[in-house]
Amino acid sequence: MNKDLISALRPALVMTLLFAALLGLAYSLALTGIGQALFPEQANGSLVRDSGTVVGSNIVGQAFTSDRYFNTRPSAAGDGYDGLASSGSNLGPTSQLLADRVKGDVEKLKAAQPGKAVPADMVTTSGSGLDPDITPDAAFYQVDRVAKARSLDPEAVRGLVEQSIDTPLLGFLGEPRVNVFKLNRRLDAFGAKPAA
Repeated sequence: MNKDLISALRPALVMTLLFAALLGLAYSLALTGIGQALFPEQANGSLVRDSGTVVGSNIVGQAFTSDRYFNTRPSAAGDGYDGLASSGSNLGPTSQLLADRVKGDVEKLKAAQPGKAVPADMVTTSGSGLDPDITPDAAFYQVDRVAKARSLDPEAVRGLVEQSIDTPLLGFLGEPRVNVFKLNRRLDAFGAKPAA
């Protein structure tokens, strides 16, 4: 009986070790190597550098709270845009905590810009809490505030937003969006010319 058990277990153990080595190690190393060879920028996080110093990533959001910059959507990841705590809040539509937070954010935004409808993504978090994009409506909503803080012509800032809109992949996959980090870098490069 022990011989039968050992002879039955041996192939199972060998196959387990073989597939663990193939799928757990070899496959992972192969995909990492292919990613590094063909898409090194994306495989390494699409990092953006200024004079050799990493200042951000094009694919991971970060908090911008100054009036001089376009703000991102709220983040539920840790203390906000914490890559080590990527997650949503898991608060559902019946959550009083969520309702109170959204209501407070809406009131704050309406007080800053009365008479303008607040875009939903300015008060709601993404599933990961690290979304780098906002809708074009959310970007246009912030144009007057940013232009005033930088003493720029609002039409010039609106033009920067229009140039920063990424269209859906192949014209139909996804939604139009604006990468806040890229837009704010364009804004910094644009300079602080006085409004006309």
